[in-house]
Amino acid sequence: MFTGLITDLGVVERLDPRGGGARITIRPGALPVDELVLGESVACNGACLTVVERGGGRMSFDAVPETLARTTLGSWRSGTRVNLERALRLSDRLGGHMVQGHVDAVGKVLARVAEGQGARLTVSLPAAIAPLVAEKGSIAIDGVSLTVARALRDRFEVALIPETLSRTVLGDAAPGTPVNLEVDVVARHVARLREFAGVAGVTEGSLKDWGYGEGGR
Repeated sequence: MFTGLITDLGVVERLDPRGGGARITIRPGALPVDELVLGESVACNGACLTVVERGGGRMSFDAVPETLARTTLGSWRSGTRVNLERALRLSDRLGGHMVQGHVDAVGKVLARVAEGQGARLTVSLPAAIAPLVAEKGSIAIDGVSLTVARALRDRFEVALIPETLSRTVLGDAAPGTPVNLEVDVVARHVARLREFAGVAGVTEGSLKDWGYGEGGR
């Protein structure tokens, strides 16, 4: 489990194909590699990966074909910059929101507009997760915990402060950039419970009834 507060930026050094998957080696900027334990989880651009090797200032992870197909990891190359976050301790402050590191879909940056000293991003919203993204709700973009500023049927907007732009890879985001998306885990489970209860999915109206977005009670 993670908080969506990025603690370091790393650079991909190697991707070695392995049986349809890949071993990914990353050199972090400040993360203490020697403190990592084999089997430990690290979120890399929002995808929870397991440390399989570490040393020499580098750490390696194995990504299975499923991970490469359902996240942006399949497009990584040597030199790709990635957001990094170690797993949450129970004693840590939860400054973001509960992020599992399970990427739900890949979106694409549609627009970037300067907004004061920050920026507003418009990101495409895949239909499969559209009902789970609501205005003022939480979403993780490349592992960064953000608040949805506006939600439409096929896209949503987030406002980025200068700190986020300087400390995460979202500072490089431009139209056409693919990004990993993870919806709020609470929204995901509510939708599943309603499915088994025989309720016809999650609608904009039901989200507002539960307190998400304008008109919530």
